[in-house]
Amino acid sequence: MPERPESTPVELHDKLPLFQTEDWMYEEFEIGQKVRSIRRTISEGEAMLFNALVHDLHPYVADEVFAREQGIFGRRLVAGAMVFSYGLGLMAHNNIHTFSYGYDRLRFIRPVFIGDTIYTIRTNLEKRPRSREMGLVRVSYEVFKVPGELVLYCEHLQTVKYRHPELWQDQAEKK
Repeated sequence: MPERPESTPVELHDKLPLFQTEDWMYEEFEIGQKVRSIRRTISEGEAMLFNALVHDLHPYVADEVFAREQGIFGRRLVAGAMVFSYGLGLMAHNNIHTFSYGYDRLRFIRPVFIGDTIYTIRTNLEKRPRSREMGLVRVSYEVFKVPGELVLYCEHLQTVKYRHPELWQDQAEKK
């Protein structure tokens, strides 16, 4: 058996490919491209844990008796912030060249209930040069619950590094 060195230099580790990452850059972003996430069912335990973590104890999300007897839906909702977080999390990527710039047009369209199964569709909407180093891309996230009912919509703005920044210098926004 060959001898193993006590430690491997970081320089050798840095040459290994990164696992579960994307490395597309501004130029590779394709307007109109759509992708779908896997599905996930939201359990009562995780809904209550989320509510406790963010201190959202509204009766519609935290009080079964209220929701059943006085609520307009007849059962407890999943907090909108949780649907937003899960919906985007289902499409989360580890692109080493993108940075979140913010979200626009967030809408909670239909209620999501404990036990519902959701999935997300991401659509690349537009891109434009922004700075000397990065462009701006806009993607939409549509969160659906099975069997295909739209429950949430938002748009995510991301800055993305250029592969060839020299090609975009004359189009960068003036500050």
